[in-house]
Amino acid sequence: MLRRGLSVAVPLSVALGASQLIRGEPLQSRRSPLMMKEVVCEPAAPVKMKYRVLGNTGLQVSVLSYGFWATFGSKADLQDEEGLEHACACLRTARDAGVNLFDNAEVYGSGQAEVLMGKAIKKLEKEDPVKWRRSDIIITTKIFWGMNEKTRGVNEKGLSKKHIMEGTQEALDRLQVSYVDLIFCHRPDPFTPTETVVRAMTDVVRSGKATAWGTSEWSAQQITEAFFIAQREGLEPPSFEQPQYNCFHRERFEREYAPLYAAPYRYGTTIWSPLASGLLTGKYNEDVPAGSRAADPSFVWLQDNIAAWKKEGKIEKVKKLEAYAQAHLGCNVGQLAIAWCVKNKV
Repeated sequence: MLRRGLSVAVPLSVALGASQLIRGEPLQSRRSPLMMKEVVCEPAAPVKMKYRVLGNTGLQVSVLSYGFWATFGSKADLQDEEGLEHACACLRTARDAGVNLFDNAEVYGSGQAEVLMGKAIKKLEKEDPVKWRRSDIIITTKIFWGMNEKTRGVNEKGLSKKHIMEGTQEALDRLQVSYVDLIFCHRPDPFTPTETVVRAMTDVVRSGKATAWGTSEWSAQQITEAFFIAQREGLEPPSFEQPQYNCFHRERFEREYAPLYAAPYRYGTTIWSPLASGLLTGKYNEDVPAGSRAADPSFVWLQDNIAAWKKEGKIEKVKKLEAYAQAHLGCNVGQLAIAWCVKNKV
């Protein structure tokens, strides 16, 4: 999601289907970061990707993006050479559809997601140097969690200047790039003063290792504090946020952040989990399918989530949405969920 629209990191099969639903030009009001004129279902018609300006960065970002969280480098069948081939196939299809933003983080797959993305983009660059030229794609990373939680030391996580400096360089090395376009502080750090974080991120940007920095799951108060520290001290302010957003998780994006979309902040956004960790695909309506993340032993937290969704009645709601999407729109519930994120007014 952006100041004028939405960039959603989603599984490719759903994203490309959803791109067939999203129609119309984004409205121009800066106070409405999630607006499209209409949603119609024309699966046979080719759709041109929409691009929207991300906050104050000046970067034009595709309304749909492609991310590597909880897939490449994490799932057993998406690692090493097999994972690389799958990554190339997905990235190739995404780029052919007009996607230009590719999202990652130091913690994804304990760093292996960045390794695979770096190798895949280098391989695709050789296949098609024009389509994959670095000047036309946007690569992101996020700093906070560190890498392997079982082996990382106490200073290999958080937002100390030390970890920001070292973590950024290590991410660049894994991605095989000299800079990332966007770098996120993946969570707020209660142990590091905000001014220290702002100064460290300013160093990252002004050293040429990133073009702009932003936040992920920071409160509005924390964002405004960082913004005004940067203004007061002549530093680089944060320009964008990546919160969770889907039709079951709306409060922060729609209410808490609403003032940030206007002057003086003009904050941009991308989002994570528009499909609510797979809930909004409908694949968990009856049971946990083989090959899904919830069937993987390393995703115990997702199994707990599914049990909670059943108790909360969310599975039944998804079943109703699935029936509605098929009967009235000729699409599946995952495609509807993505289109809803893009179109929904704030």
